Amino acid sequence: MLLWLKALHLAFMVCWFAGLFYLPRLFVYHAMATEPSVREQLCVMERRLYRFVSPFAALTVGLGLWLLALNPAFYLSQGWMLTKLGLVLLLVVYHLYCGHLLRELSAGRSTRSHRYFRIFNELPVLILFPVVILAVVRPF
Repeated sequence: MLLWLKALHLAFMVCWFAGLFYLPRLFVYHAMATEPSVREQLCVMERRLYRFVSPFAALTVGLGLWLLALNPAFYLSQGWMLTKLGLVLLLVVYHLYCGHLLRELSAGRSTRSHRYFRIFNELPVLILFPVVILAVVRPF
């Protein structure tokens, strides 16, 4: 059963990251769009993607907590796990902030440039690599 939990945790994590890689890219296009019809179509795409990817985030976190609960004394005493949990918390905040940005863009209240969103789009990569390294290599 442990291997099934790990496999599902990883699969849902991949789906979650795919959404987090694409959603801010849509924000870039939205910030660059000048036609109201294009902006409206991007709003629909952003909203649908956010709603689609959010359950993957919940499943990733839920399964991760389940795995953690199987041996909390061990995992919570490991530096690599505590660091990973901190990074996952940052990723959850990033995900929720994407929802905030989506609402701003939908309401036409965003003043952020496409450059801002291009930089913002790279942040999940900066979390993905250390999380994977921490989980696989367990360096400390």
